[in-house]
Amino acid sequence: MKNFRFKNPTDIRFGTGRLDVELHDAVSQFGSRVLFVYGGHSIKKSGLYDTVKGLLADLQLTELPGIEPNPKIASIRDGQKLVKDNDVEVVLAVGGGSVIDAAKVIASAKFYDGDPWDLVKDRGVTRHKLPQLPVVDILTLAATGSEMNSGSVISNPETHEKLGTNGPNTPAVSFLDPTLTYTVPHRQTAAGSMDIFSHLLEQYFDRSKNNDASKGMMEGLMRTVIKWAPIAVKEPDNFDARANLMWSATMALNGVMSVANENGWTVHSLEHELSAYYDITHGVGLGILTPRWMEYALTKDSTTAEMFARFGRHVWDLEGDETYAVAQAAIDETFDWIQHLGFPMTLPEVGIADERHFDAMATAAVANARLETRAYVPLSEEDVKAIYQAAMTDGLTA
Repeated sequence: MKNFRFKNPTDIRFGTGRLDVELHDAVSQFGSRVLFVYGGHSIKKSGLYDTVKGLLADLQLTELPGIEPNPKIASIRDGQKLVKDNDVEVVLAVGGGSVIDAAKVIASAKFYDGDPWDLVKDRGVTRHKLPQLPVVDILTLAATGSEMNSGSVISNPETHEKLGTNGPNTPAVSFLDPTLTYTVPHRQTAAGSMDIFSHLLEQYFDRSKNNDASKGMMEGLMRTVIKWAPIAVKEPDNFDARANLMWSATMALNGVMSVANENGWTVHSLEHELSAYYDITHGVGLGILTPRWMEYALTKDSTTAEMFARFGRHVWDLEGDETYAVAQAAIDETFDWIQHLGFPMTLPEVGIADERHFDAMATAAVANARLETRAYVPLSEEDVKAIYQAAMTDGLTA
């Protein structure tokens, strides 16, 4: 294993009944001027909006509603103006990963006088030189792990870019109440589960040697997602399912799994281009692309068979002595599990009817993620385009 340094100061408040007792002090410890960031109508329909407003009635709340999935830079610009004009002291994010991602960039943008897209475009170089307002969040969707990491992914529709940026701090306090995810529709539950699974896969398939501690933790979390995601889709108010998915999402991307790894993220890079051009649901794009990338990687580089076979044996409980056969069977199991969650499994099913943007998307994916040098299996622009093309048709080729 390689040397590493790990620190994550986020204060996790997991479980039910905590908001009434703990939210006010968790927010007010940082000040009384609060930017309240949230998405659409779901928190109003569920009653969570009224709960938050009531619990923080004595504080000065400025609201920023309307944060979209694949959060847009326009909302960050609006938030920057609000935190400056109201001299905000703390940002409260109520929602899923998109809301929390936006809140973290806004928390940095208070201390920046230029366009906040600069803070995204340079991947956090400038943000690490700036202060950042404390962020408190109430998580309503198990997916991104944004509640315990410093990353954000922001889209710029005008330039067809969707980029990740890292800030100096993780959220200060995160409330994780599984019952707040009961009202998440089955399609979003499936997409969120795929996002969790993909975060684990991206870190699992890497070139580090003998990092069995991390690999074993990831295998356990993947088995957890495989078990509980279908249950949450069918039984939305199953507490155990929601709780296991919520904690798996947090653990998948809070930094613990990535220590001592040696790899870049491939499928996320490919999917970011899909949602940059077509604004599709991130988890759905991952579900379509993941098994196609797996198959392409196995075919392009036969040395990956050992790792895919381990994945098959330790995650899918597959048996067999022939390494390549077990590896291919693991990919088939992955495809079937994703499909059984109710996913569309081709790009035309999500409205991508032709290849008109594939060249530009492939170029951007390779450049933004340095896939020719950093990926688990190095990919050229032609390789990426071939994966997109494979996702245009039903099933796998093998």
